[in-house]
Amino acid sequence: MNFFNKLERKIGRYAIPNLSKYLIFGYILGYVIYFVNPALIDFMTLNPYLIVHGQIWRLVTWIIIPPSGFDIIWTAVMLYFYYSVGNDLERTWGTFYYNVYIFMGMIFTALGSFLVMALSYALQPEIMVNIGAAGYFNIVSYYFSTYYVNMSIFLGFAATFPEVRVLLMFIIPIKVKWLGVAYAAMLVLGMIQGNIFERVVIASSLLNFAVFFLMTRSGIRRMMPREVKRRHDFQKEVKKARPMSVAKHKCAVCGKNSEDNPDAEFRFCSKCNGNYEYCQDHLFTHTHVR
Repeated sequence: MNFFNKLERKIGRYAIPNLSKYLIFGYILGYVIYFVNPALIDFMTLNPYLIVHGQIWRLVTWIIIPPSGFDIIWTAVMLYFYYSVGNDLERTWGTFYYNVYIFMGMIFTALGSFLVMALSYALQPEIMVNIGAAGYFNIVSYYFSTYYVNMSIFLGFAATFPEVRVLLMFIIPIKVKWLGVAYAAMLVLGMIQGNIFERVVIASSLLNFAVFFLMTRSGIRRMMPREVKRRHDFQKEVKKARPMSVAKHKCAVCGKNSEDNPDAEFRFCSKCNGNYEYCQDHLFTHTHVR
C-alpha cells in the first residue's frame, strides 16, 4: 500500500468532487476582476516577498488568475479542454488522487516562488538594490501561475490514456502519448534556455508529475478508453442495484419505522411467534401472532 492510499483512508472524505469545475469558476472570477479593475490583479499574484511581509492572501488568490493571459476565445477553448481532461482523470483515478495531484502542483509552485526569492537574494542582490525588492518580485511573480499546473494535468492524462486520439489544430488526429512526449521535450528545452524563474516553475510542474506517478505506480496504471467506459458503466450498475436503505425497526401493525421516526420506540413481543416488532402505540394493543 503506497503513502497516498494510507492518506486516503484518513482524509479521503474531505476530497473535493468535481474539482475541475471549481478551477474553471475561479478563472471566470479572475476574468471578471480583470475587466472590472485590471490593477487588482497586481494584488493577487504569487509574490513571495509581499507574502512574507504580511500579504498572505496571495498564497491563494494567484490560483484564480487565468493561466494564458486574457485572450478570451483561446482561453475558453483551452479551459474546456482541460475541464474535460480533468474530469476524465478524476473518474479514472478517483476524487482523492485527482485532488492530491492538483494541490501538490500548486504547493510545489508556491514553494518554487520562495526558492526563487532565496536564489535572487543570493545571486542578484545588486538588481534588487537598484529597483527595490518589492518591484523586483512584482515582476518575478508573473512567472508563477497555474499555466504549468494545468499543463501537468495534460502530462498526467497522456500517461494514463496514451492511446487516446485527439485532433491537433482541430484537424490532425494524433495519439495523446506523442503530444505528451512533445510537450515534455519542450519543457526540457525551456529549462535549458530559460532564466532561473522559468527553470524553477517548469521544474515544479515536472516534480509534481514525477513524484505523483512514482508514489502511485502500483495504484495508477495506463488505461484504454474502453476500460474507462467499462468501469464507469459498472459503477452505474452497482449504484442501481444497491438496495435502498432498510429501516432498523418497523412496527408490524402500522408500518411506522425508525428511519422516518427516529424518536419513536420499538419493542419485540415475547408472546408472538416469530420476530415481530411493534411501536409504543401497538405494543400492548396488537393481536398476538400464534
